Amino acid sequence: MGATATGTVDTTERLAKLRELLKKPENNVKAFVVPSEDQHFSEYPAHSDERRAFISGFNGSAGCAIVTLGCAFLFTDGRYFLQASQQLDRYEDVPTWQDFLSKYLEQGTRIGIDPTLISALDAGSLKKSLELRNSELVSLQQNPVDIVWGKDRPIHPRNKVFSLDVKYAAGETFQSKLRRLREEIKKKNAVASVVTLLDEVAWLFNLRGTDIDFNPVFFAYAVVTPTEALLFINGTQVEDDVKAFLGSDVEIRPYESFLSSLSQLTTSLGASKENPMLLGDKSSLAVVEAIGEENVVLVPSPVAAMKAIKNETEIEGFRQCHVRDGAALTRYFAWLEEQLNNGVELNESQVADKLEEFRSEHDLFRGPSFTTISSTGPNAAIIHYSPDPADCATVKKDQIYLCDSGGQYLDGTTDVTRTLHFGIPTDEEKRAFTRVLQGHIAIDTAVFPSGTTGADTLARRALWQEGWGEHGTGHGVGHFLNVHEGPQGIGTRIGYNSTPLKAGMTLSNEPGYYADGRYGIRIESIVIVREAKTPNNFGNGYLCFENVTMCPIQKKLIDFSLLNTQEKQWLDAYHAETLEKVGPLLRNDLRALQWLERECSPA
Repeated sequence: MGATATGTVDTTERLAKLRELLKKPENNVKAFVVPSEDQHFSEYPAHSDERRAFISGFNGSAGCAIVTLGCAFLFTDGRYFLQASQQLDRYEDVPTWQDFLSKYLEQGTRIGIDPTLISALDAGSLKKSLELRNSELVSLQQNPVDIVWGKDRPIHPRNKVFSLDVKYAAGETFQSKLRRLREEIKKKNAVASVVTLLDEVAWLFNLRGTDIDFNPVFFAYAVVTPTEALLFINGTQVEDDVKAFLGSDVEIRPYESFLSSLSQLTTSLGASKENPMLLGDKSSLAVVEAIGEENVVLVPSPVAAMKAIKNETEIEGFRQCHVRDGAALTRYFAWLEEQLNNGVELNESQVADKLEEFRSEHDLFRGPSFTTISSTGPNAAIIHYSPDPADCATVKKDQIYLCDSGGQYLDGTTDVTRTLHFGIPTDEEKRAFTRVLQGHIAIDTAVFPSGTTGADTLARRALWQEGWGEHGTGHGVGHFLNVHEGPQGIGTRIGYNSTPLKAGMTLSNEPGYYADGRYGIRIESIVIVREAKTPNNFGNGYLCFENVTMCPIQKKLIDFSLLNTQEKQWLDAYHAETLEKVGPLLRNDLRALQWLERECSPA
């Protein structure tokens, strides 16, 4: 999701210092790669790991900077093109950063990398492409960006971790999860599984933390063998209650000893080509080098596959937290409408703060699940925009208002987008909103064979009829974990289309349309993949989606002449369910209850 938008940052001095370090004999490189990721490949790193933002001035969640001795380049994806054009000195359409290294730099270039920040798979592909130009990747002993950052670099977080109640939030003991992982290790004739992603470590041990904003995770690695479970974490983060929770089933080791311990474990476990260590396909080059390339096999993470399929406790948690979340959203939109009707002037950041206030009043709330995308008018066209509290637009009645927000609750994670207009929308805005709604309904009502991966076209069909495009349709969602969870999703990404949807997976359903410089529209709800009851059962069965998000879809923005009978029936049924579930939570807020009743009235 979006980081708070800021203006252009002058990084001239930082780049000059970095280039001097690149020239030093111990480095001797002509270019250096600065990715967004941390050593765990987190989508949203801790502030101390935001190296790419520090050196480039661009703070979107996706991107890669490449600094040469003469120039600096920033690569990002379509979600951030508008934001990049606002935060960088110059913006151009360029190839991927991988293509740039292998095709645009001069032959024989030594390219510096931090091996803990590049995946082994990416490094392998790059090395092959660079060989054709007699160029090479060079692993540096210390990240030079960290040296430039110096004493101004934020302290690496080491916050306390806490355990989840298995009956209430987890639905399965960590001992059971370890047993299932060991079964996967045995199937692969492996000697161990190395877990490097933070949400996977947290899920595996039924622990949560607060080391990264919005994501209830903590800095740690894990190694699981047939007889041991090793958790590499800073000891100050683990208090007596967590030690008691883990008991004798888990051995705690220092976080800093992880790479050196891998080398020792390789020998003690007898890792080899025939009996390798299992590494997830996002593992870093440094991890592979510590074990030895001949002793590992890179596979889609077995922990990610297990985590993606939610158990019944987790699914019920998703249902319940979305009802409470829906009540908070209803109170917020009713309040905002009243404020605007009364002529109160509020900016995008102020209203986002009010939404968090409403959420915080509910049980089990632990904070937002990402920076709220509170965007009005042209800012709504910036897909992952988030307002700068010091300089952002005023929310206006006569403009589209897009709000993409979410909460972290002990029983689940929410992510919901609603687009509203508090004045009189134009015919074009209504037509665009309706086409997006039709795509949303098409996903929500889909019934499809088990093993399906290509549901994305259902969301795009109505927009394609207008000659309009949209962004990705959906991503996986963690259970009181990361709001973006792999490997499941609905979209054009290769990973999404190679991951069959299975019962128990949770995803977002969020088609959208963006008119650059004018407005943006997105409708997002969270759905759970469930087994479908069909008259016949050809093949391996059929699946469908259960919608758990309970928040009205504004009828004012709908051109009902474009909807067919089934779509109108869906809208009325959805609003009836929303009113039934959310209404009882609003007995003490008459304004919100009346707003909900109006918005949920039959079309």
